[in-house]
Amino acid sequence: MKSTLLYEEHGLRSFLLVLDTGEEAHSTITAFAAEQHITAAALSAIGAASSATLGYFDPESGTYLSTVFEEQMELASCLGDIADDGGNPAVHAHAVFGRRDSSAVAGHLQKLHVFPTMEVVLTESPAHLRKRLDAATGLALIDPGRSRDG
Repeated sequence: MKSTLLYEEHGLRSFLLVLDTGEEAHSTITAFAAEQHITAAALSAIGAASSATLGYFDPESGTYLSTVFEEQMELASCLGDIADDGGNPAVHAHAVFGRRDSSAVAGHLQKLHVFPTMEVVLTESPAHLRKRLDAATGLALIDPGRSRDG
């Protein structure tokens, strides 16, 4: 992965990450956020993947159902955020992939193996986004009441 700081002023930073063939995007972005001490950020990305694992949250079982796609796909859109989950950055992103036949698949991004590239823009916020365990779903969700400056 290559990265550059695009902007920094008044507690706001923006980074460009360019991931290379074979890198796993979710873990690479998470590691970068940890290295940079990012606890609140928006992310957007485009690129392509040789494989991806997408999740669908099933409220009946309270778990994510995962589907693995072992094919070349275009990453048409990837939007998400990074929040503090117990002192660690948590990447939460949803992705839409275009297939060879121009159909699309989408879901919660769990894994993405880059081929040939992926371009990610991370825009940090000066506020910290903190998660809390939601008793109804069992998910760690962003808690606006715990998310603020400092």
